[in-house]
Amino acid sequence: MNIRLTGIAVAAATALMSAAPAFSEALAPYGTAKVDMHPMPVVHTVFDVNYEDPNKLGILYNFVKNTRRETKGEVVVVTHGPELRAFAKENYEKYQGIVDKLAELAQEGVQFKMCNNAMKAAGFSASDMHGFVTVVPAGFPELVYWQNQGYQYVNPLPLPVKDVRYLDQPQLRK
Repeated sequence: MNIRLTGIAVAAATALMSAAPAFSEALAPYGTAKVDMHPMPVVHTVFDVNYEDPNKLGILYNFVKNTRRETKGEVVVVTHGPELRAFAKENYEKYQGIVDKLAELAQEGVQFKMCNNAMKAAGFSASDMHGFVTVVPAGFPELVYWQNQGYQYVNPLPLPVKDVRYLDQPQLRK
């Protein structure tokens, strides 16, 4: 009986192994991704930030950190949307976690520029903002200015990708 079960088990394993490539090919008709971890030249970047929710600035923090690690260039962040309220001193307690992270970036050399027009429209003045922010006349012209200085434009949408794989394949979560 053991010999027969072993024979059945071997036959089943052999069948599965021969079906595995066909199964994989059915799910991957275009093959497998190539890998190109090429060295990056030094690139200066300017981030265009306009987020509805100031808490999305946490994602910006990660975008800036990851970009700086690869490009090793200078970074300017131009803020001109509702997220600017996180930079207001009066809201420090509410947004302290993210403000402290952004201040850390500023200490590392990231420049934070805030649109005067948006700031005033939101009801703030420059004296309301934290000291690592520089108020500039207008957001879009500031983006153009930095691009004219050779900085590469980045418009990071605040959509996190952490664990998104498991939305479609929850059984793969380890």
